[in-house]
Amino acid sequence: MANIKSSGKKKVSKAEQLRLQKEEEERRLKEEEEAQLQAQQEEAARLEKERIEQEQMEKLVAIDHERRVSELAELHSLEQNFLSAQQWKTDCRAYAKWEHYLSCDGSPDPTVLQEINTFMSLWREDQNKDIQLVMEKGEQVLNLIEKLQFLLLDTLPSEITEKETVQYQESILELQNLLHQKYNAATEQLLKTASRYEDSETGNMQRVIKDKNVTFCIWANLKKKVRFKKHVFCDAQHGFDLPKSLAVSSVAVRILHTHYDHVSPLWLQCQSVLKLEVLDSKELIQLSKGHVEEPEEEEKKAREEPSMPAEEVYSDGRKSAVSLKENSNSTGDINETQEETETQSEILGMASQVQDPLIHEETNEKEEAITDENIVDLQQLVPVGGVYHIDALQLPPQVKQIKDWSMVELLDVGLEAYPYPPEEAEDATHSPIQITLRLSDNVLYFEDPVIARWDPAGQQWRTDGISNITYETQEKCITFEMGGFHTVALLQNAHLNMPYQAWELRPTGVDEALLTVTTVFAVIHIQIKGSQCMLSSAVVEEKDVLSHITGKWISPVNLRAALKKAGVNIFPGEYSHKYVSVHKKAPLAEVRAYQQMALVASAFAFAWSKWNLEAGQEQVVFKVSEHLKTDSVKDWSLYMFNGQKAQKLKITEASEAFSEELEEDSEFHSTLYHMLKDFASKEAIDKVGRASFLFVDVVYQLLLATRVLTYS
Repeated sequence: MANIKSSGKKKVSKAEQLRLQKEEEERRLKEEEEAQLQAQQEEAARLEKERIEQEQMEKLVAIDHERRVSELAELHSLEQNFLSAQQWKTDCRAYAKWEHYLSCDGSPDPTVLQEINTFMSLWREDQNKDIQLVMEKGEQVLNLIEKLQFLLLDTLPSEITEKETVQYQESILELQNLLHQKYNAATEQLLKTASRYEDSETGNMQRVIKDKNVTFCIWANLKKKVRFKKHVFCDAQHGFDLPKSLAVSSVAVRILHTHYDHVSPLWLQCQSVLKLEVLDSKELIQLSKGHVEEPEEEEKKAREEPSMPAEEVYSDGRKSAVSLKENSNSTGDINETQEETETQSEILGMASQVQDPLIHEETNEKEEAITDENIVDLQQLVPVGGVYHIDALQLPPQVKQIKDWSMVELLDVGLEAYPYPPEEAEDATHSPIQITLRLSDNVLYFEDPVIARWDPAGQQWRTDGISNITYETQEKCITFEMGGFHTVALLQNAHLNMPYQAWELRPTGVDEALLTVTTVFAVIHIQIKGSQCMLSSAVVEEKDVLSHITGKWISPVNLRAALKKAGVNIFPGEYSHKYVSVHKKAPLAEVRAYQQMALVASAFAFAWSKWNLEAGQEQVVFKVSEHLKTDSVKDWSLYMFNGQKAQKLKITEASEAFSEELEEDSEFHSTLYHMLKDFASKEAIDKVGRASFLFVDVVYQLLLATRVLTYS
């Protein structure tokens, strides 16, 4: 009976099952209906939100288009700073020529072909071969070369003809060759009287003569004793260890360390980055008046505007000379003040220090690839610390005293190289020469330098033929062996300090600012004041370095040259994009950002933002803060700019993800200047209006030179 009851409780009737199934089905349908209704409501809400946002966006775009012409006109008025700066430079060059003419000091004007040729001819004919006089004259020659290089780098293409460019380059090469010839003549003269400078201990001749440009070391093997085959020039700490065959020969060894590089191709010495041209505001005003395009279409057209760079033009000679002139394209049908517009486009896009990697990747595919791994790629590795001319020389006949007579055999053969290895022993093994060089204290080597020798036949630096290299970091000495005597240089990766880890530009006073670039190895502080700038400090491993160039007010072009010469390169070159992993930015966005940042740099601070990497190729993102007092705390906001549209972003540097959403109650503007104006104080805008055109131009040049928006 119990078992029957138990089984009855477990059994569910068919009717009950149907009822339960029906209830389950009704519940499922109800849930689906509720979910569908919720989805519909959410979709409706989303569409409504999108509609409202679209309406707001269209309203903002319409407002932006309405005021676009007036904003560009106001920007164009500010951009007159660049024209004024260029006119000031032109006037300065003219004034300098006039002052030079009035001075009548006997020094030539290097830009006047007749004067520079006369100067060189007179020095060639001068038979005074005293090494001290050569060094003194050499400093004058180096100043002339520096003036010509500065003109090639700092003059607009419209202000220098192709003929003048080639003339300046040829003058540079001739001056360099003449200077080296004079050092050879002085060397020959010293060797003819080597016996006068016998060392009391070894009986051999050794001298070290140096100034700020050259260290001249000469040793003559007068006694020909094997035990004196090794020598160190104490005053210079350069040295050598000769094979025994040379130690018993009439040979002299010269180590001529020039703290400059007159061996590498001229394009490397006068390296300027190619021009990147974009429409200036005057042209944009004309286009905006003529027709109003959709923003996307307008931006696309403007981005396609940069002109293709002209091919490099090389001249024959000891090394290549490259024309620094560029082609420029004018855009649009502009009748009003056409000449002024073209000039301004040239100034705004000029580079003295910028180029577009996108353009070069497409147009320079034809450049010859370096297939021989021993040939140095000078786009990647550059000589720093000057050049070391290491020569074995024939020791000329020495003066002999016979009673009261001094007799010497005269040979009219000039300075002769001593052949090593001997020509008859080319296939045989021969002992190498060991060389020790003391590195310059004025140069920073962040890694062990690469040693290369100059190949005169191929006109290139090579790394083969050099072995057993030992680099002593603390002593700053490098020792190596070579199979023969060569001109050598110490090379360093040109892009060690790229990409930058961070950067900041902030005003520090009236027409004063500080640009800080932080790299893996160094922190560089560049002070800007009026028409000049200076390295205020360079910090490596928490120590101040480069005291020899710190605190000196110079032009941006000269500062760039001084830092690169000291081994600190924070200036991307023409092909740097091939060697540095960077997030490329469109020319339109990058160059316009530099222009407009410079225009407002007297009252606003700018800095690196991590979101610049996420913003894509067509736009740049950076931090901005009004900064009127040196000790004020920066209240950073993020701004995005694509060259034609500026906006303030809602996100902060601490946000979890990138978003282009606008800051609440903010609008679009055609320029960065007007975008900042919406949130700026009247005092800040007034300060921008009072900024010196020279200050604006220097800030712009440094931003172009460092390209912080691409190489950070």
